[in-house]
Amino acid sequence: MRTDIKATADGALLAEAAADEVFVIEGSRYFPLASLVIGVLRLSATPYVCPWKGRAEYYLDVTTPSRILSDAAWTYPSPKHSAIEQVGHDFTGYIAFDARWVDVS
Repeated sequence: MRTDIKATADGALLAEAAADEVFVIEGSRYFPLASLVIGVLRLSATPYVCPWKGRAEYYLDVTTPSRILSDAAWTYPSPKHSAIEQVGHDFTGYIAFDARWVDVS
């Protein structure tokens, strides 16, 4: 039986994937790009570089029926090779959500 993990905000579905397709890095669950609901994210200009994972891209808008959540999701489009080795999984392009605004269950 397949167990799904969902990311929601304000009751709106943002992403849904099989549990074996989602993994945790530093307490954040990362979803494959194909699991995202189309139209809920838009790139942000907010810069961020993780010392061990590399340059991140934030998403400015996580759009829900009632609001827009700033910088509430991020991805690593080209993570450092050493980070991929440390995690044990290539997380290029996977999306994580900020737990302050997005529920993952």
